[in-house]
Parts: sequence; structure tokens; C-alpha cells
Amino acid sequence: MSQAIEFWEGFYAEREVWSGKPNALLVREAADLPPSTALDLGCGEGADVIWLASLGWRVTGIDASATALKRAAAHAAEAGVTDRVSWQQHDLSLSFPDGEYDLVSASFLHSPVAGDEERNHILGQAAKSAVAPGGLLLIIGHAGVHPEHGPLPTTAEVLADLALGPDWTVEKDEVVSRPESKAGTGLDNLLRLRRQGLRP
Repeated sequence: MSQAIEFWEGFYAEREVWSGKPNALLVREAADLPPSTALDLGCGEGADVIWLASLGWRVTGIDASATALKRAAAHAAEAGVTDRVSWQQHDLSLSFPDGEYDLVSASFLHSPVAGDEERNHILGQAAKSAVAPGGLLLIIGHAGVHPEHGPLPTTAEVLADLALGPDWTVEKDEVVSRPESKAGTGLDNLLRLRRQGLRP
């Protein structure tokens, strides 16, 4: 068992984090897209996957934790979208799902057991290559300094690590305020990146 799988299995064994609510920035960016194929990296208990599937997307959810994926499958069954979702367990620093997708979503891929090099590999090589021509890569992350993860990369740093070629367009590069449930206002980074080309 890899370090990431061991950590996230322990994380979900100790708590349930299901709210049933999809990521607000994903909703903002994807609500008006025509349903097609999507890949959700680090899907947890599946709220984003289920929301996309409810709109007609065919979605693959990836997480390191088998416990989280089991709960996600149960929630998908309750929502009646089982026929439009699939679940795969991956330590994304070691393995990655096959195929290309019209939407690849990577939300809050911050991990105490994965360093910057691993995250850069996941986003800059694996996630980028999974986007079909004409498709979108959405990268959403906390901004600033996180109490558990320390200083987090800026959008400029993420873009530098991605090393996008001429076949990519940066459609959005934003720092967005979000209400926090505990105190104050938090900040999230958003990158909306379009791979050029025609869909087959």
C-alpha cells in the first residue's frame, strides 16, 4: 500500500465528509457546458461526480481511498446516476486512468503526503494529457497559506509547472473569495485551461 493510499484510507476511516454539495467553482464553470465525458481527480465521496452525472455527463471519479469510493458509489446509487459514473482507485503519483475526457477537474489536490514534485507530475503530465482536443482542464485549489499544508502555489506557479504549449489557451486565471464556515473569508485559485483542437 502506497503512502498516499494509507493516509487517505486513514482519513476517511476516521470521518465522513459528505455534504452532498458540489464544489461551487466547479458549478460556476461547468453548469452551462454541454454534457460529455468528465474525469474528477481526487473525487473523495463523490459530490462533484454525482452533480455532473445528474446533468448528463459520463463521469469517472478517481481517489486514493477505497473507503471514499465505496461511499461515493452508495451516494451515486441514491441519486440514481449509477449508469453514468465509474470509480477507480489510484495513487495518482503512481498510476493514472486511461483515456481522454472533455472535462478534467482537479480540485484541492493538496496532500500532506504528496510534495510539489508529485503534484506537478499529476497536473503537468497526467491530467494535461487526459484532456481531449477542445476540452477543458479545471484546476481549483486553496490560495495563500494553509494551516496543514503551509504556503500553497499561486496560479502563476501552477502555470509555470504546467508548461503549456501553443495548443493551450488560458481562459481564466483567478483568485476567488469564498465564505468559510468557521471564520473570515478564504481564497481559492482557479485556472480554466482549454486544449485547442476539434473534438473527434
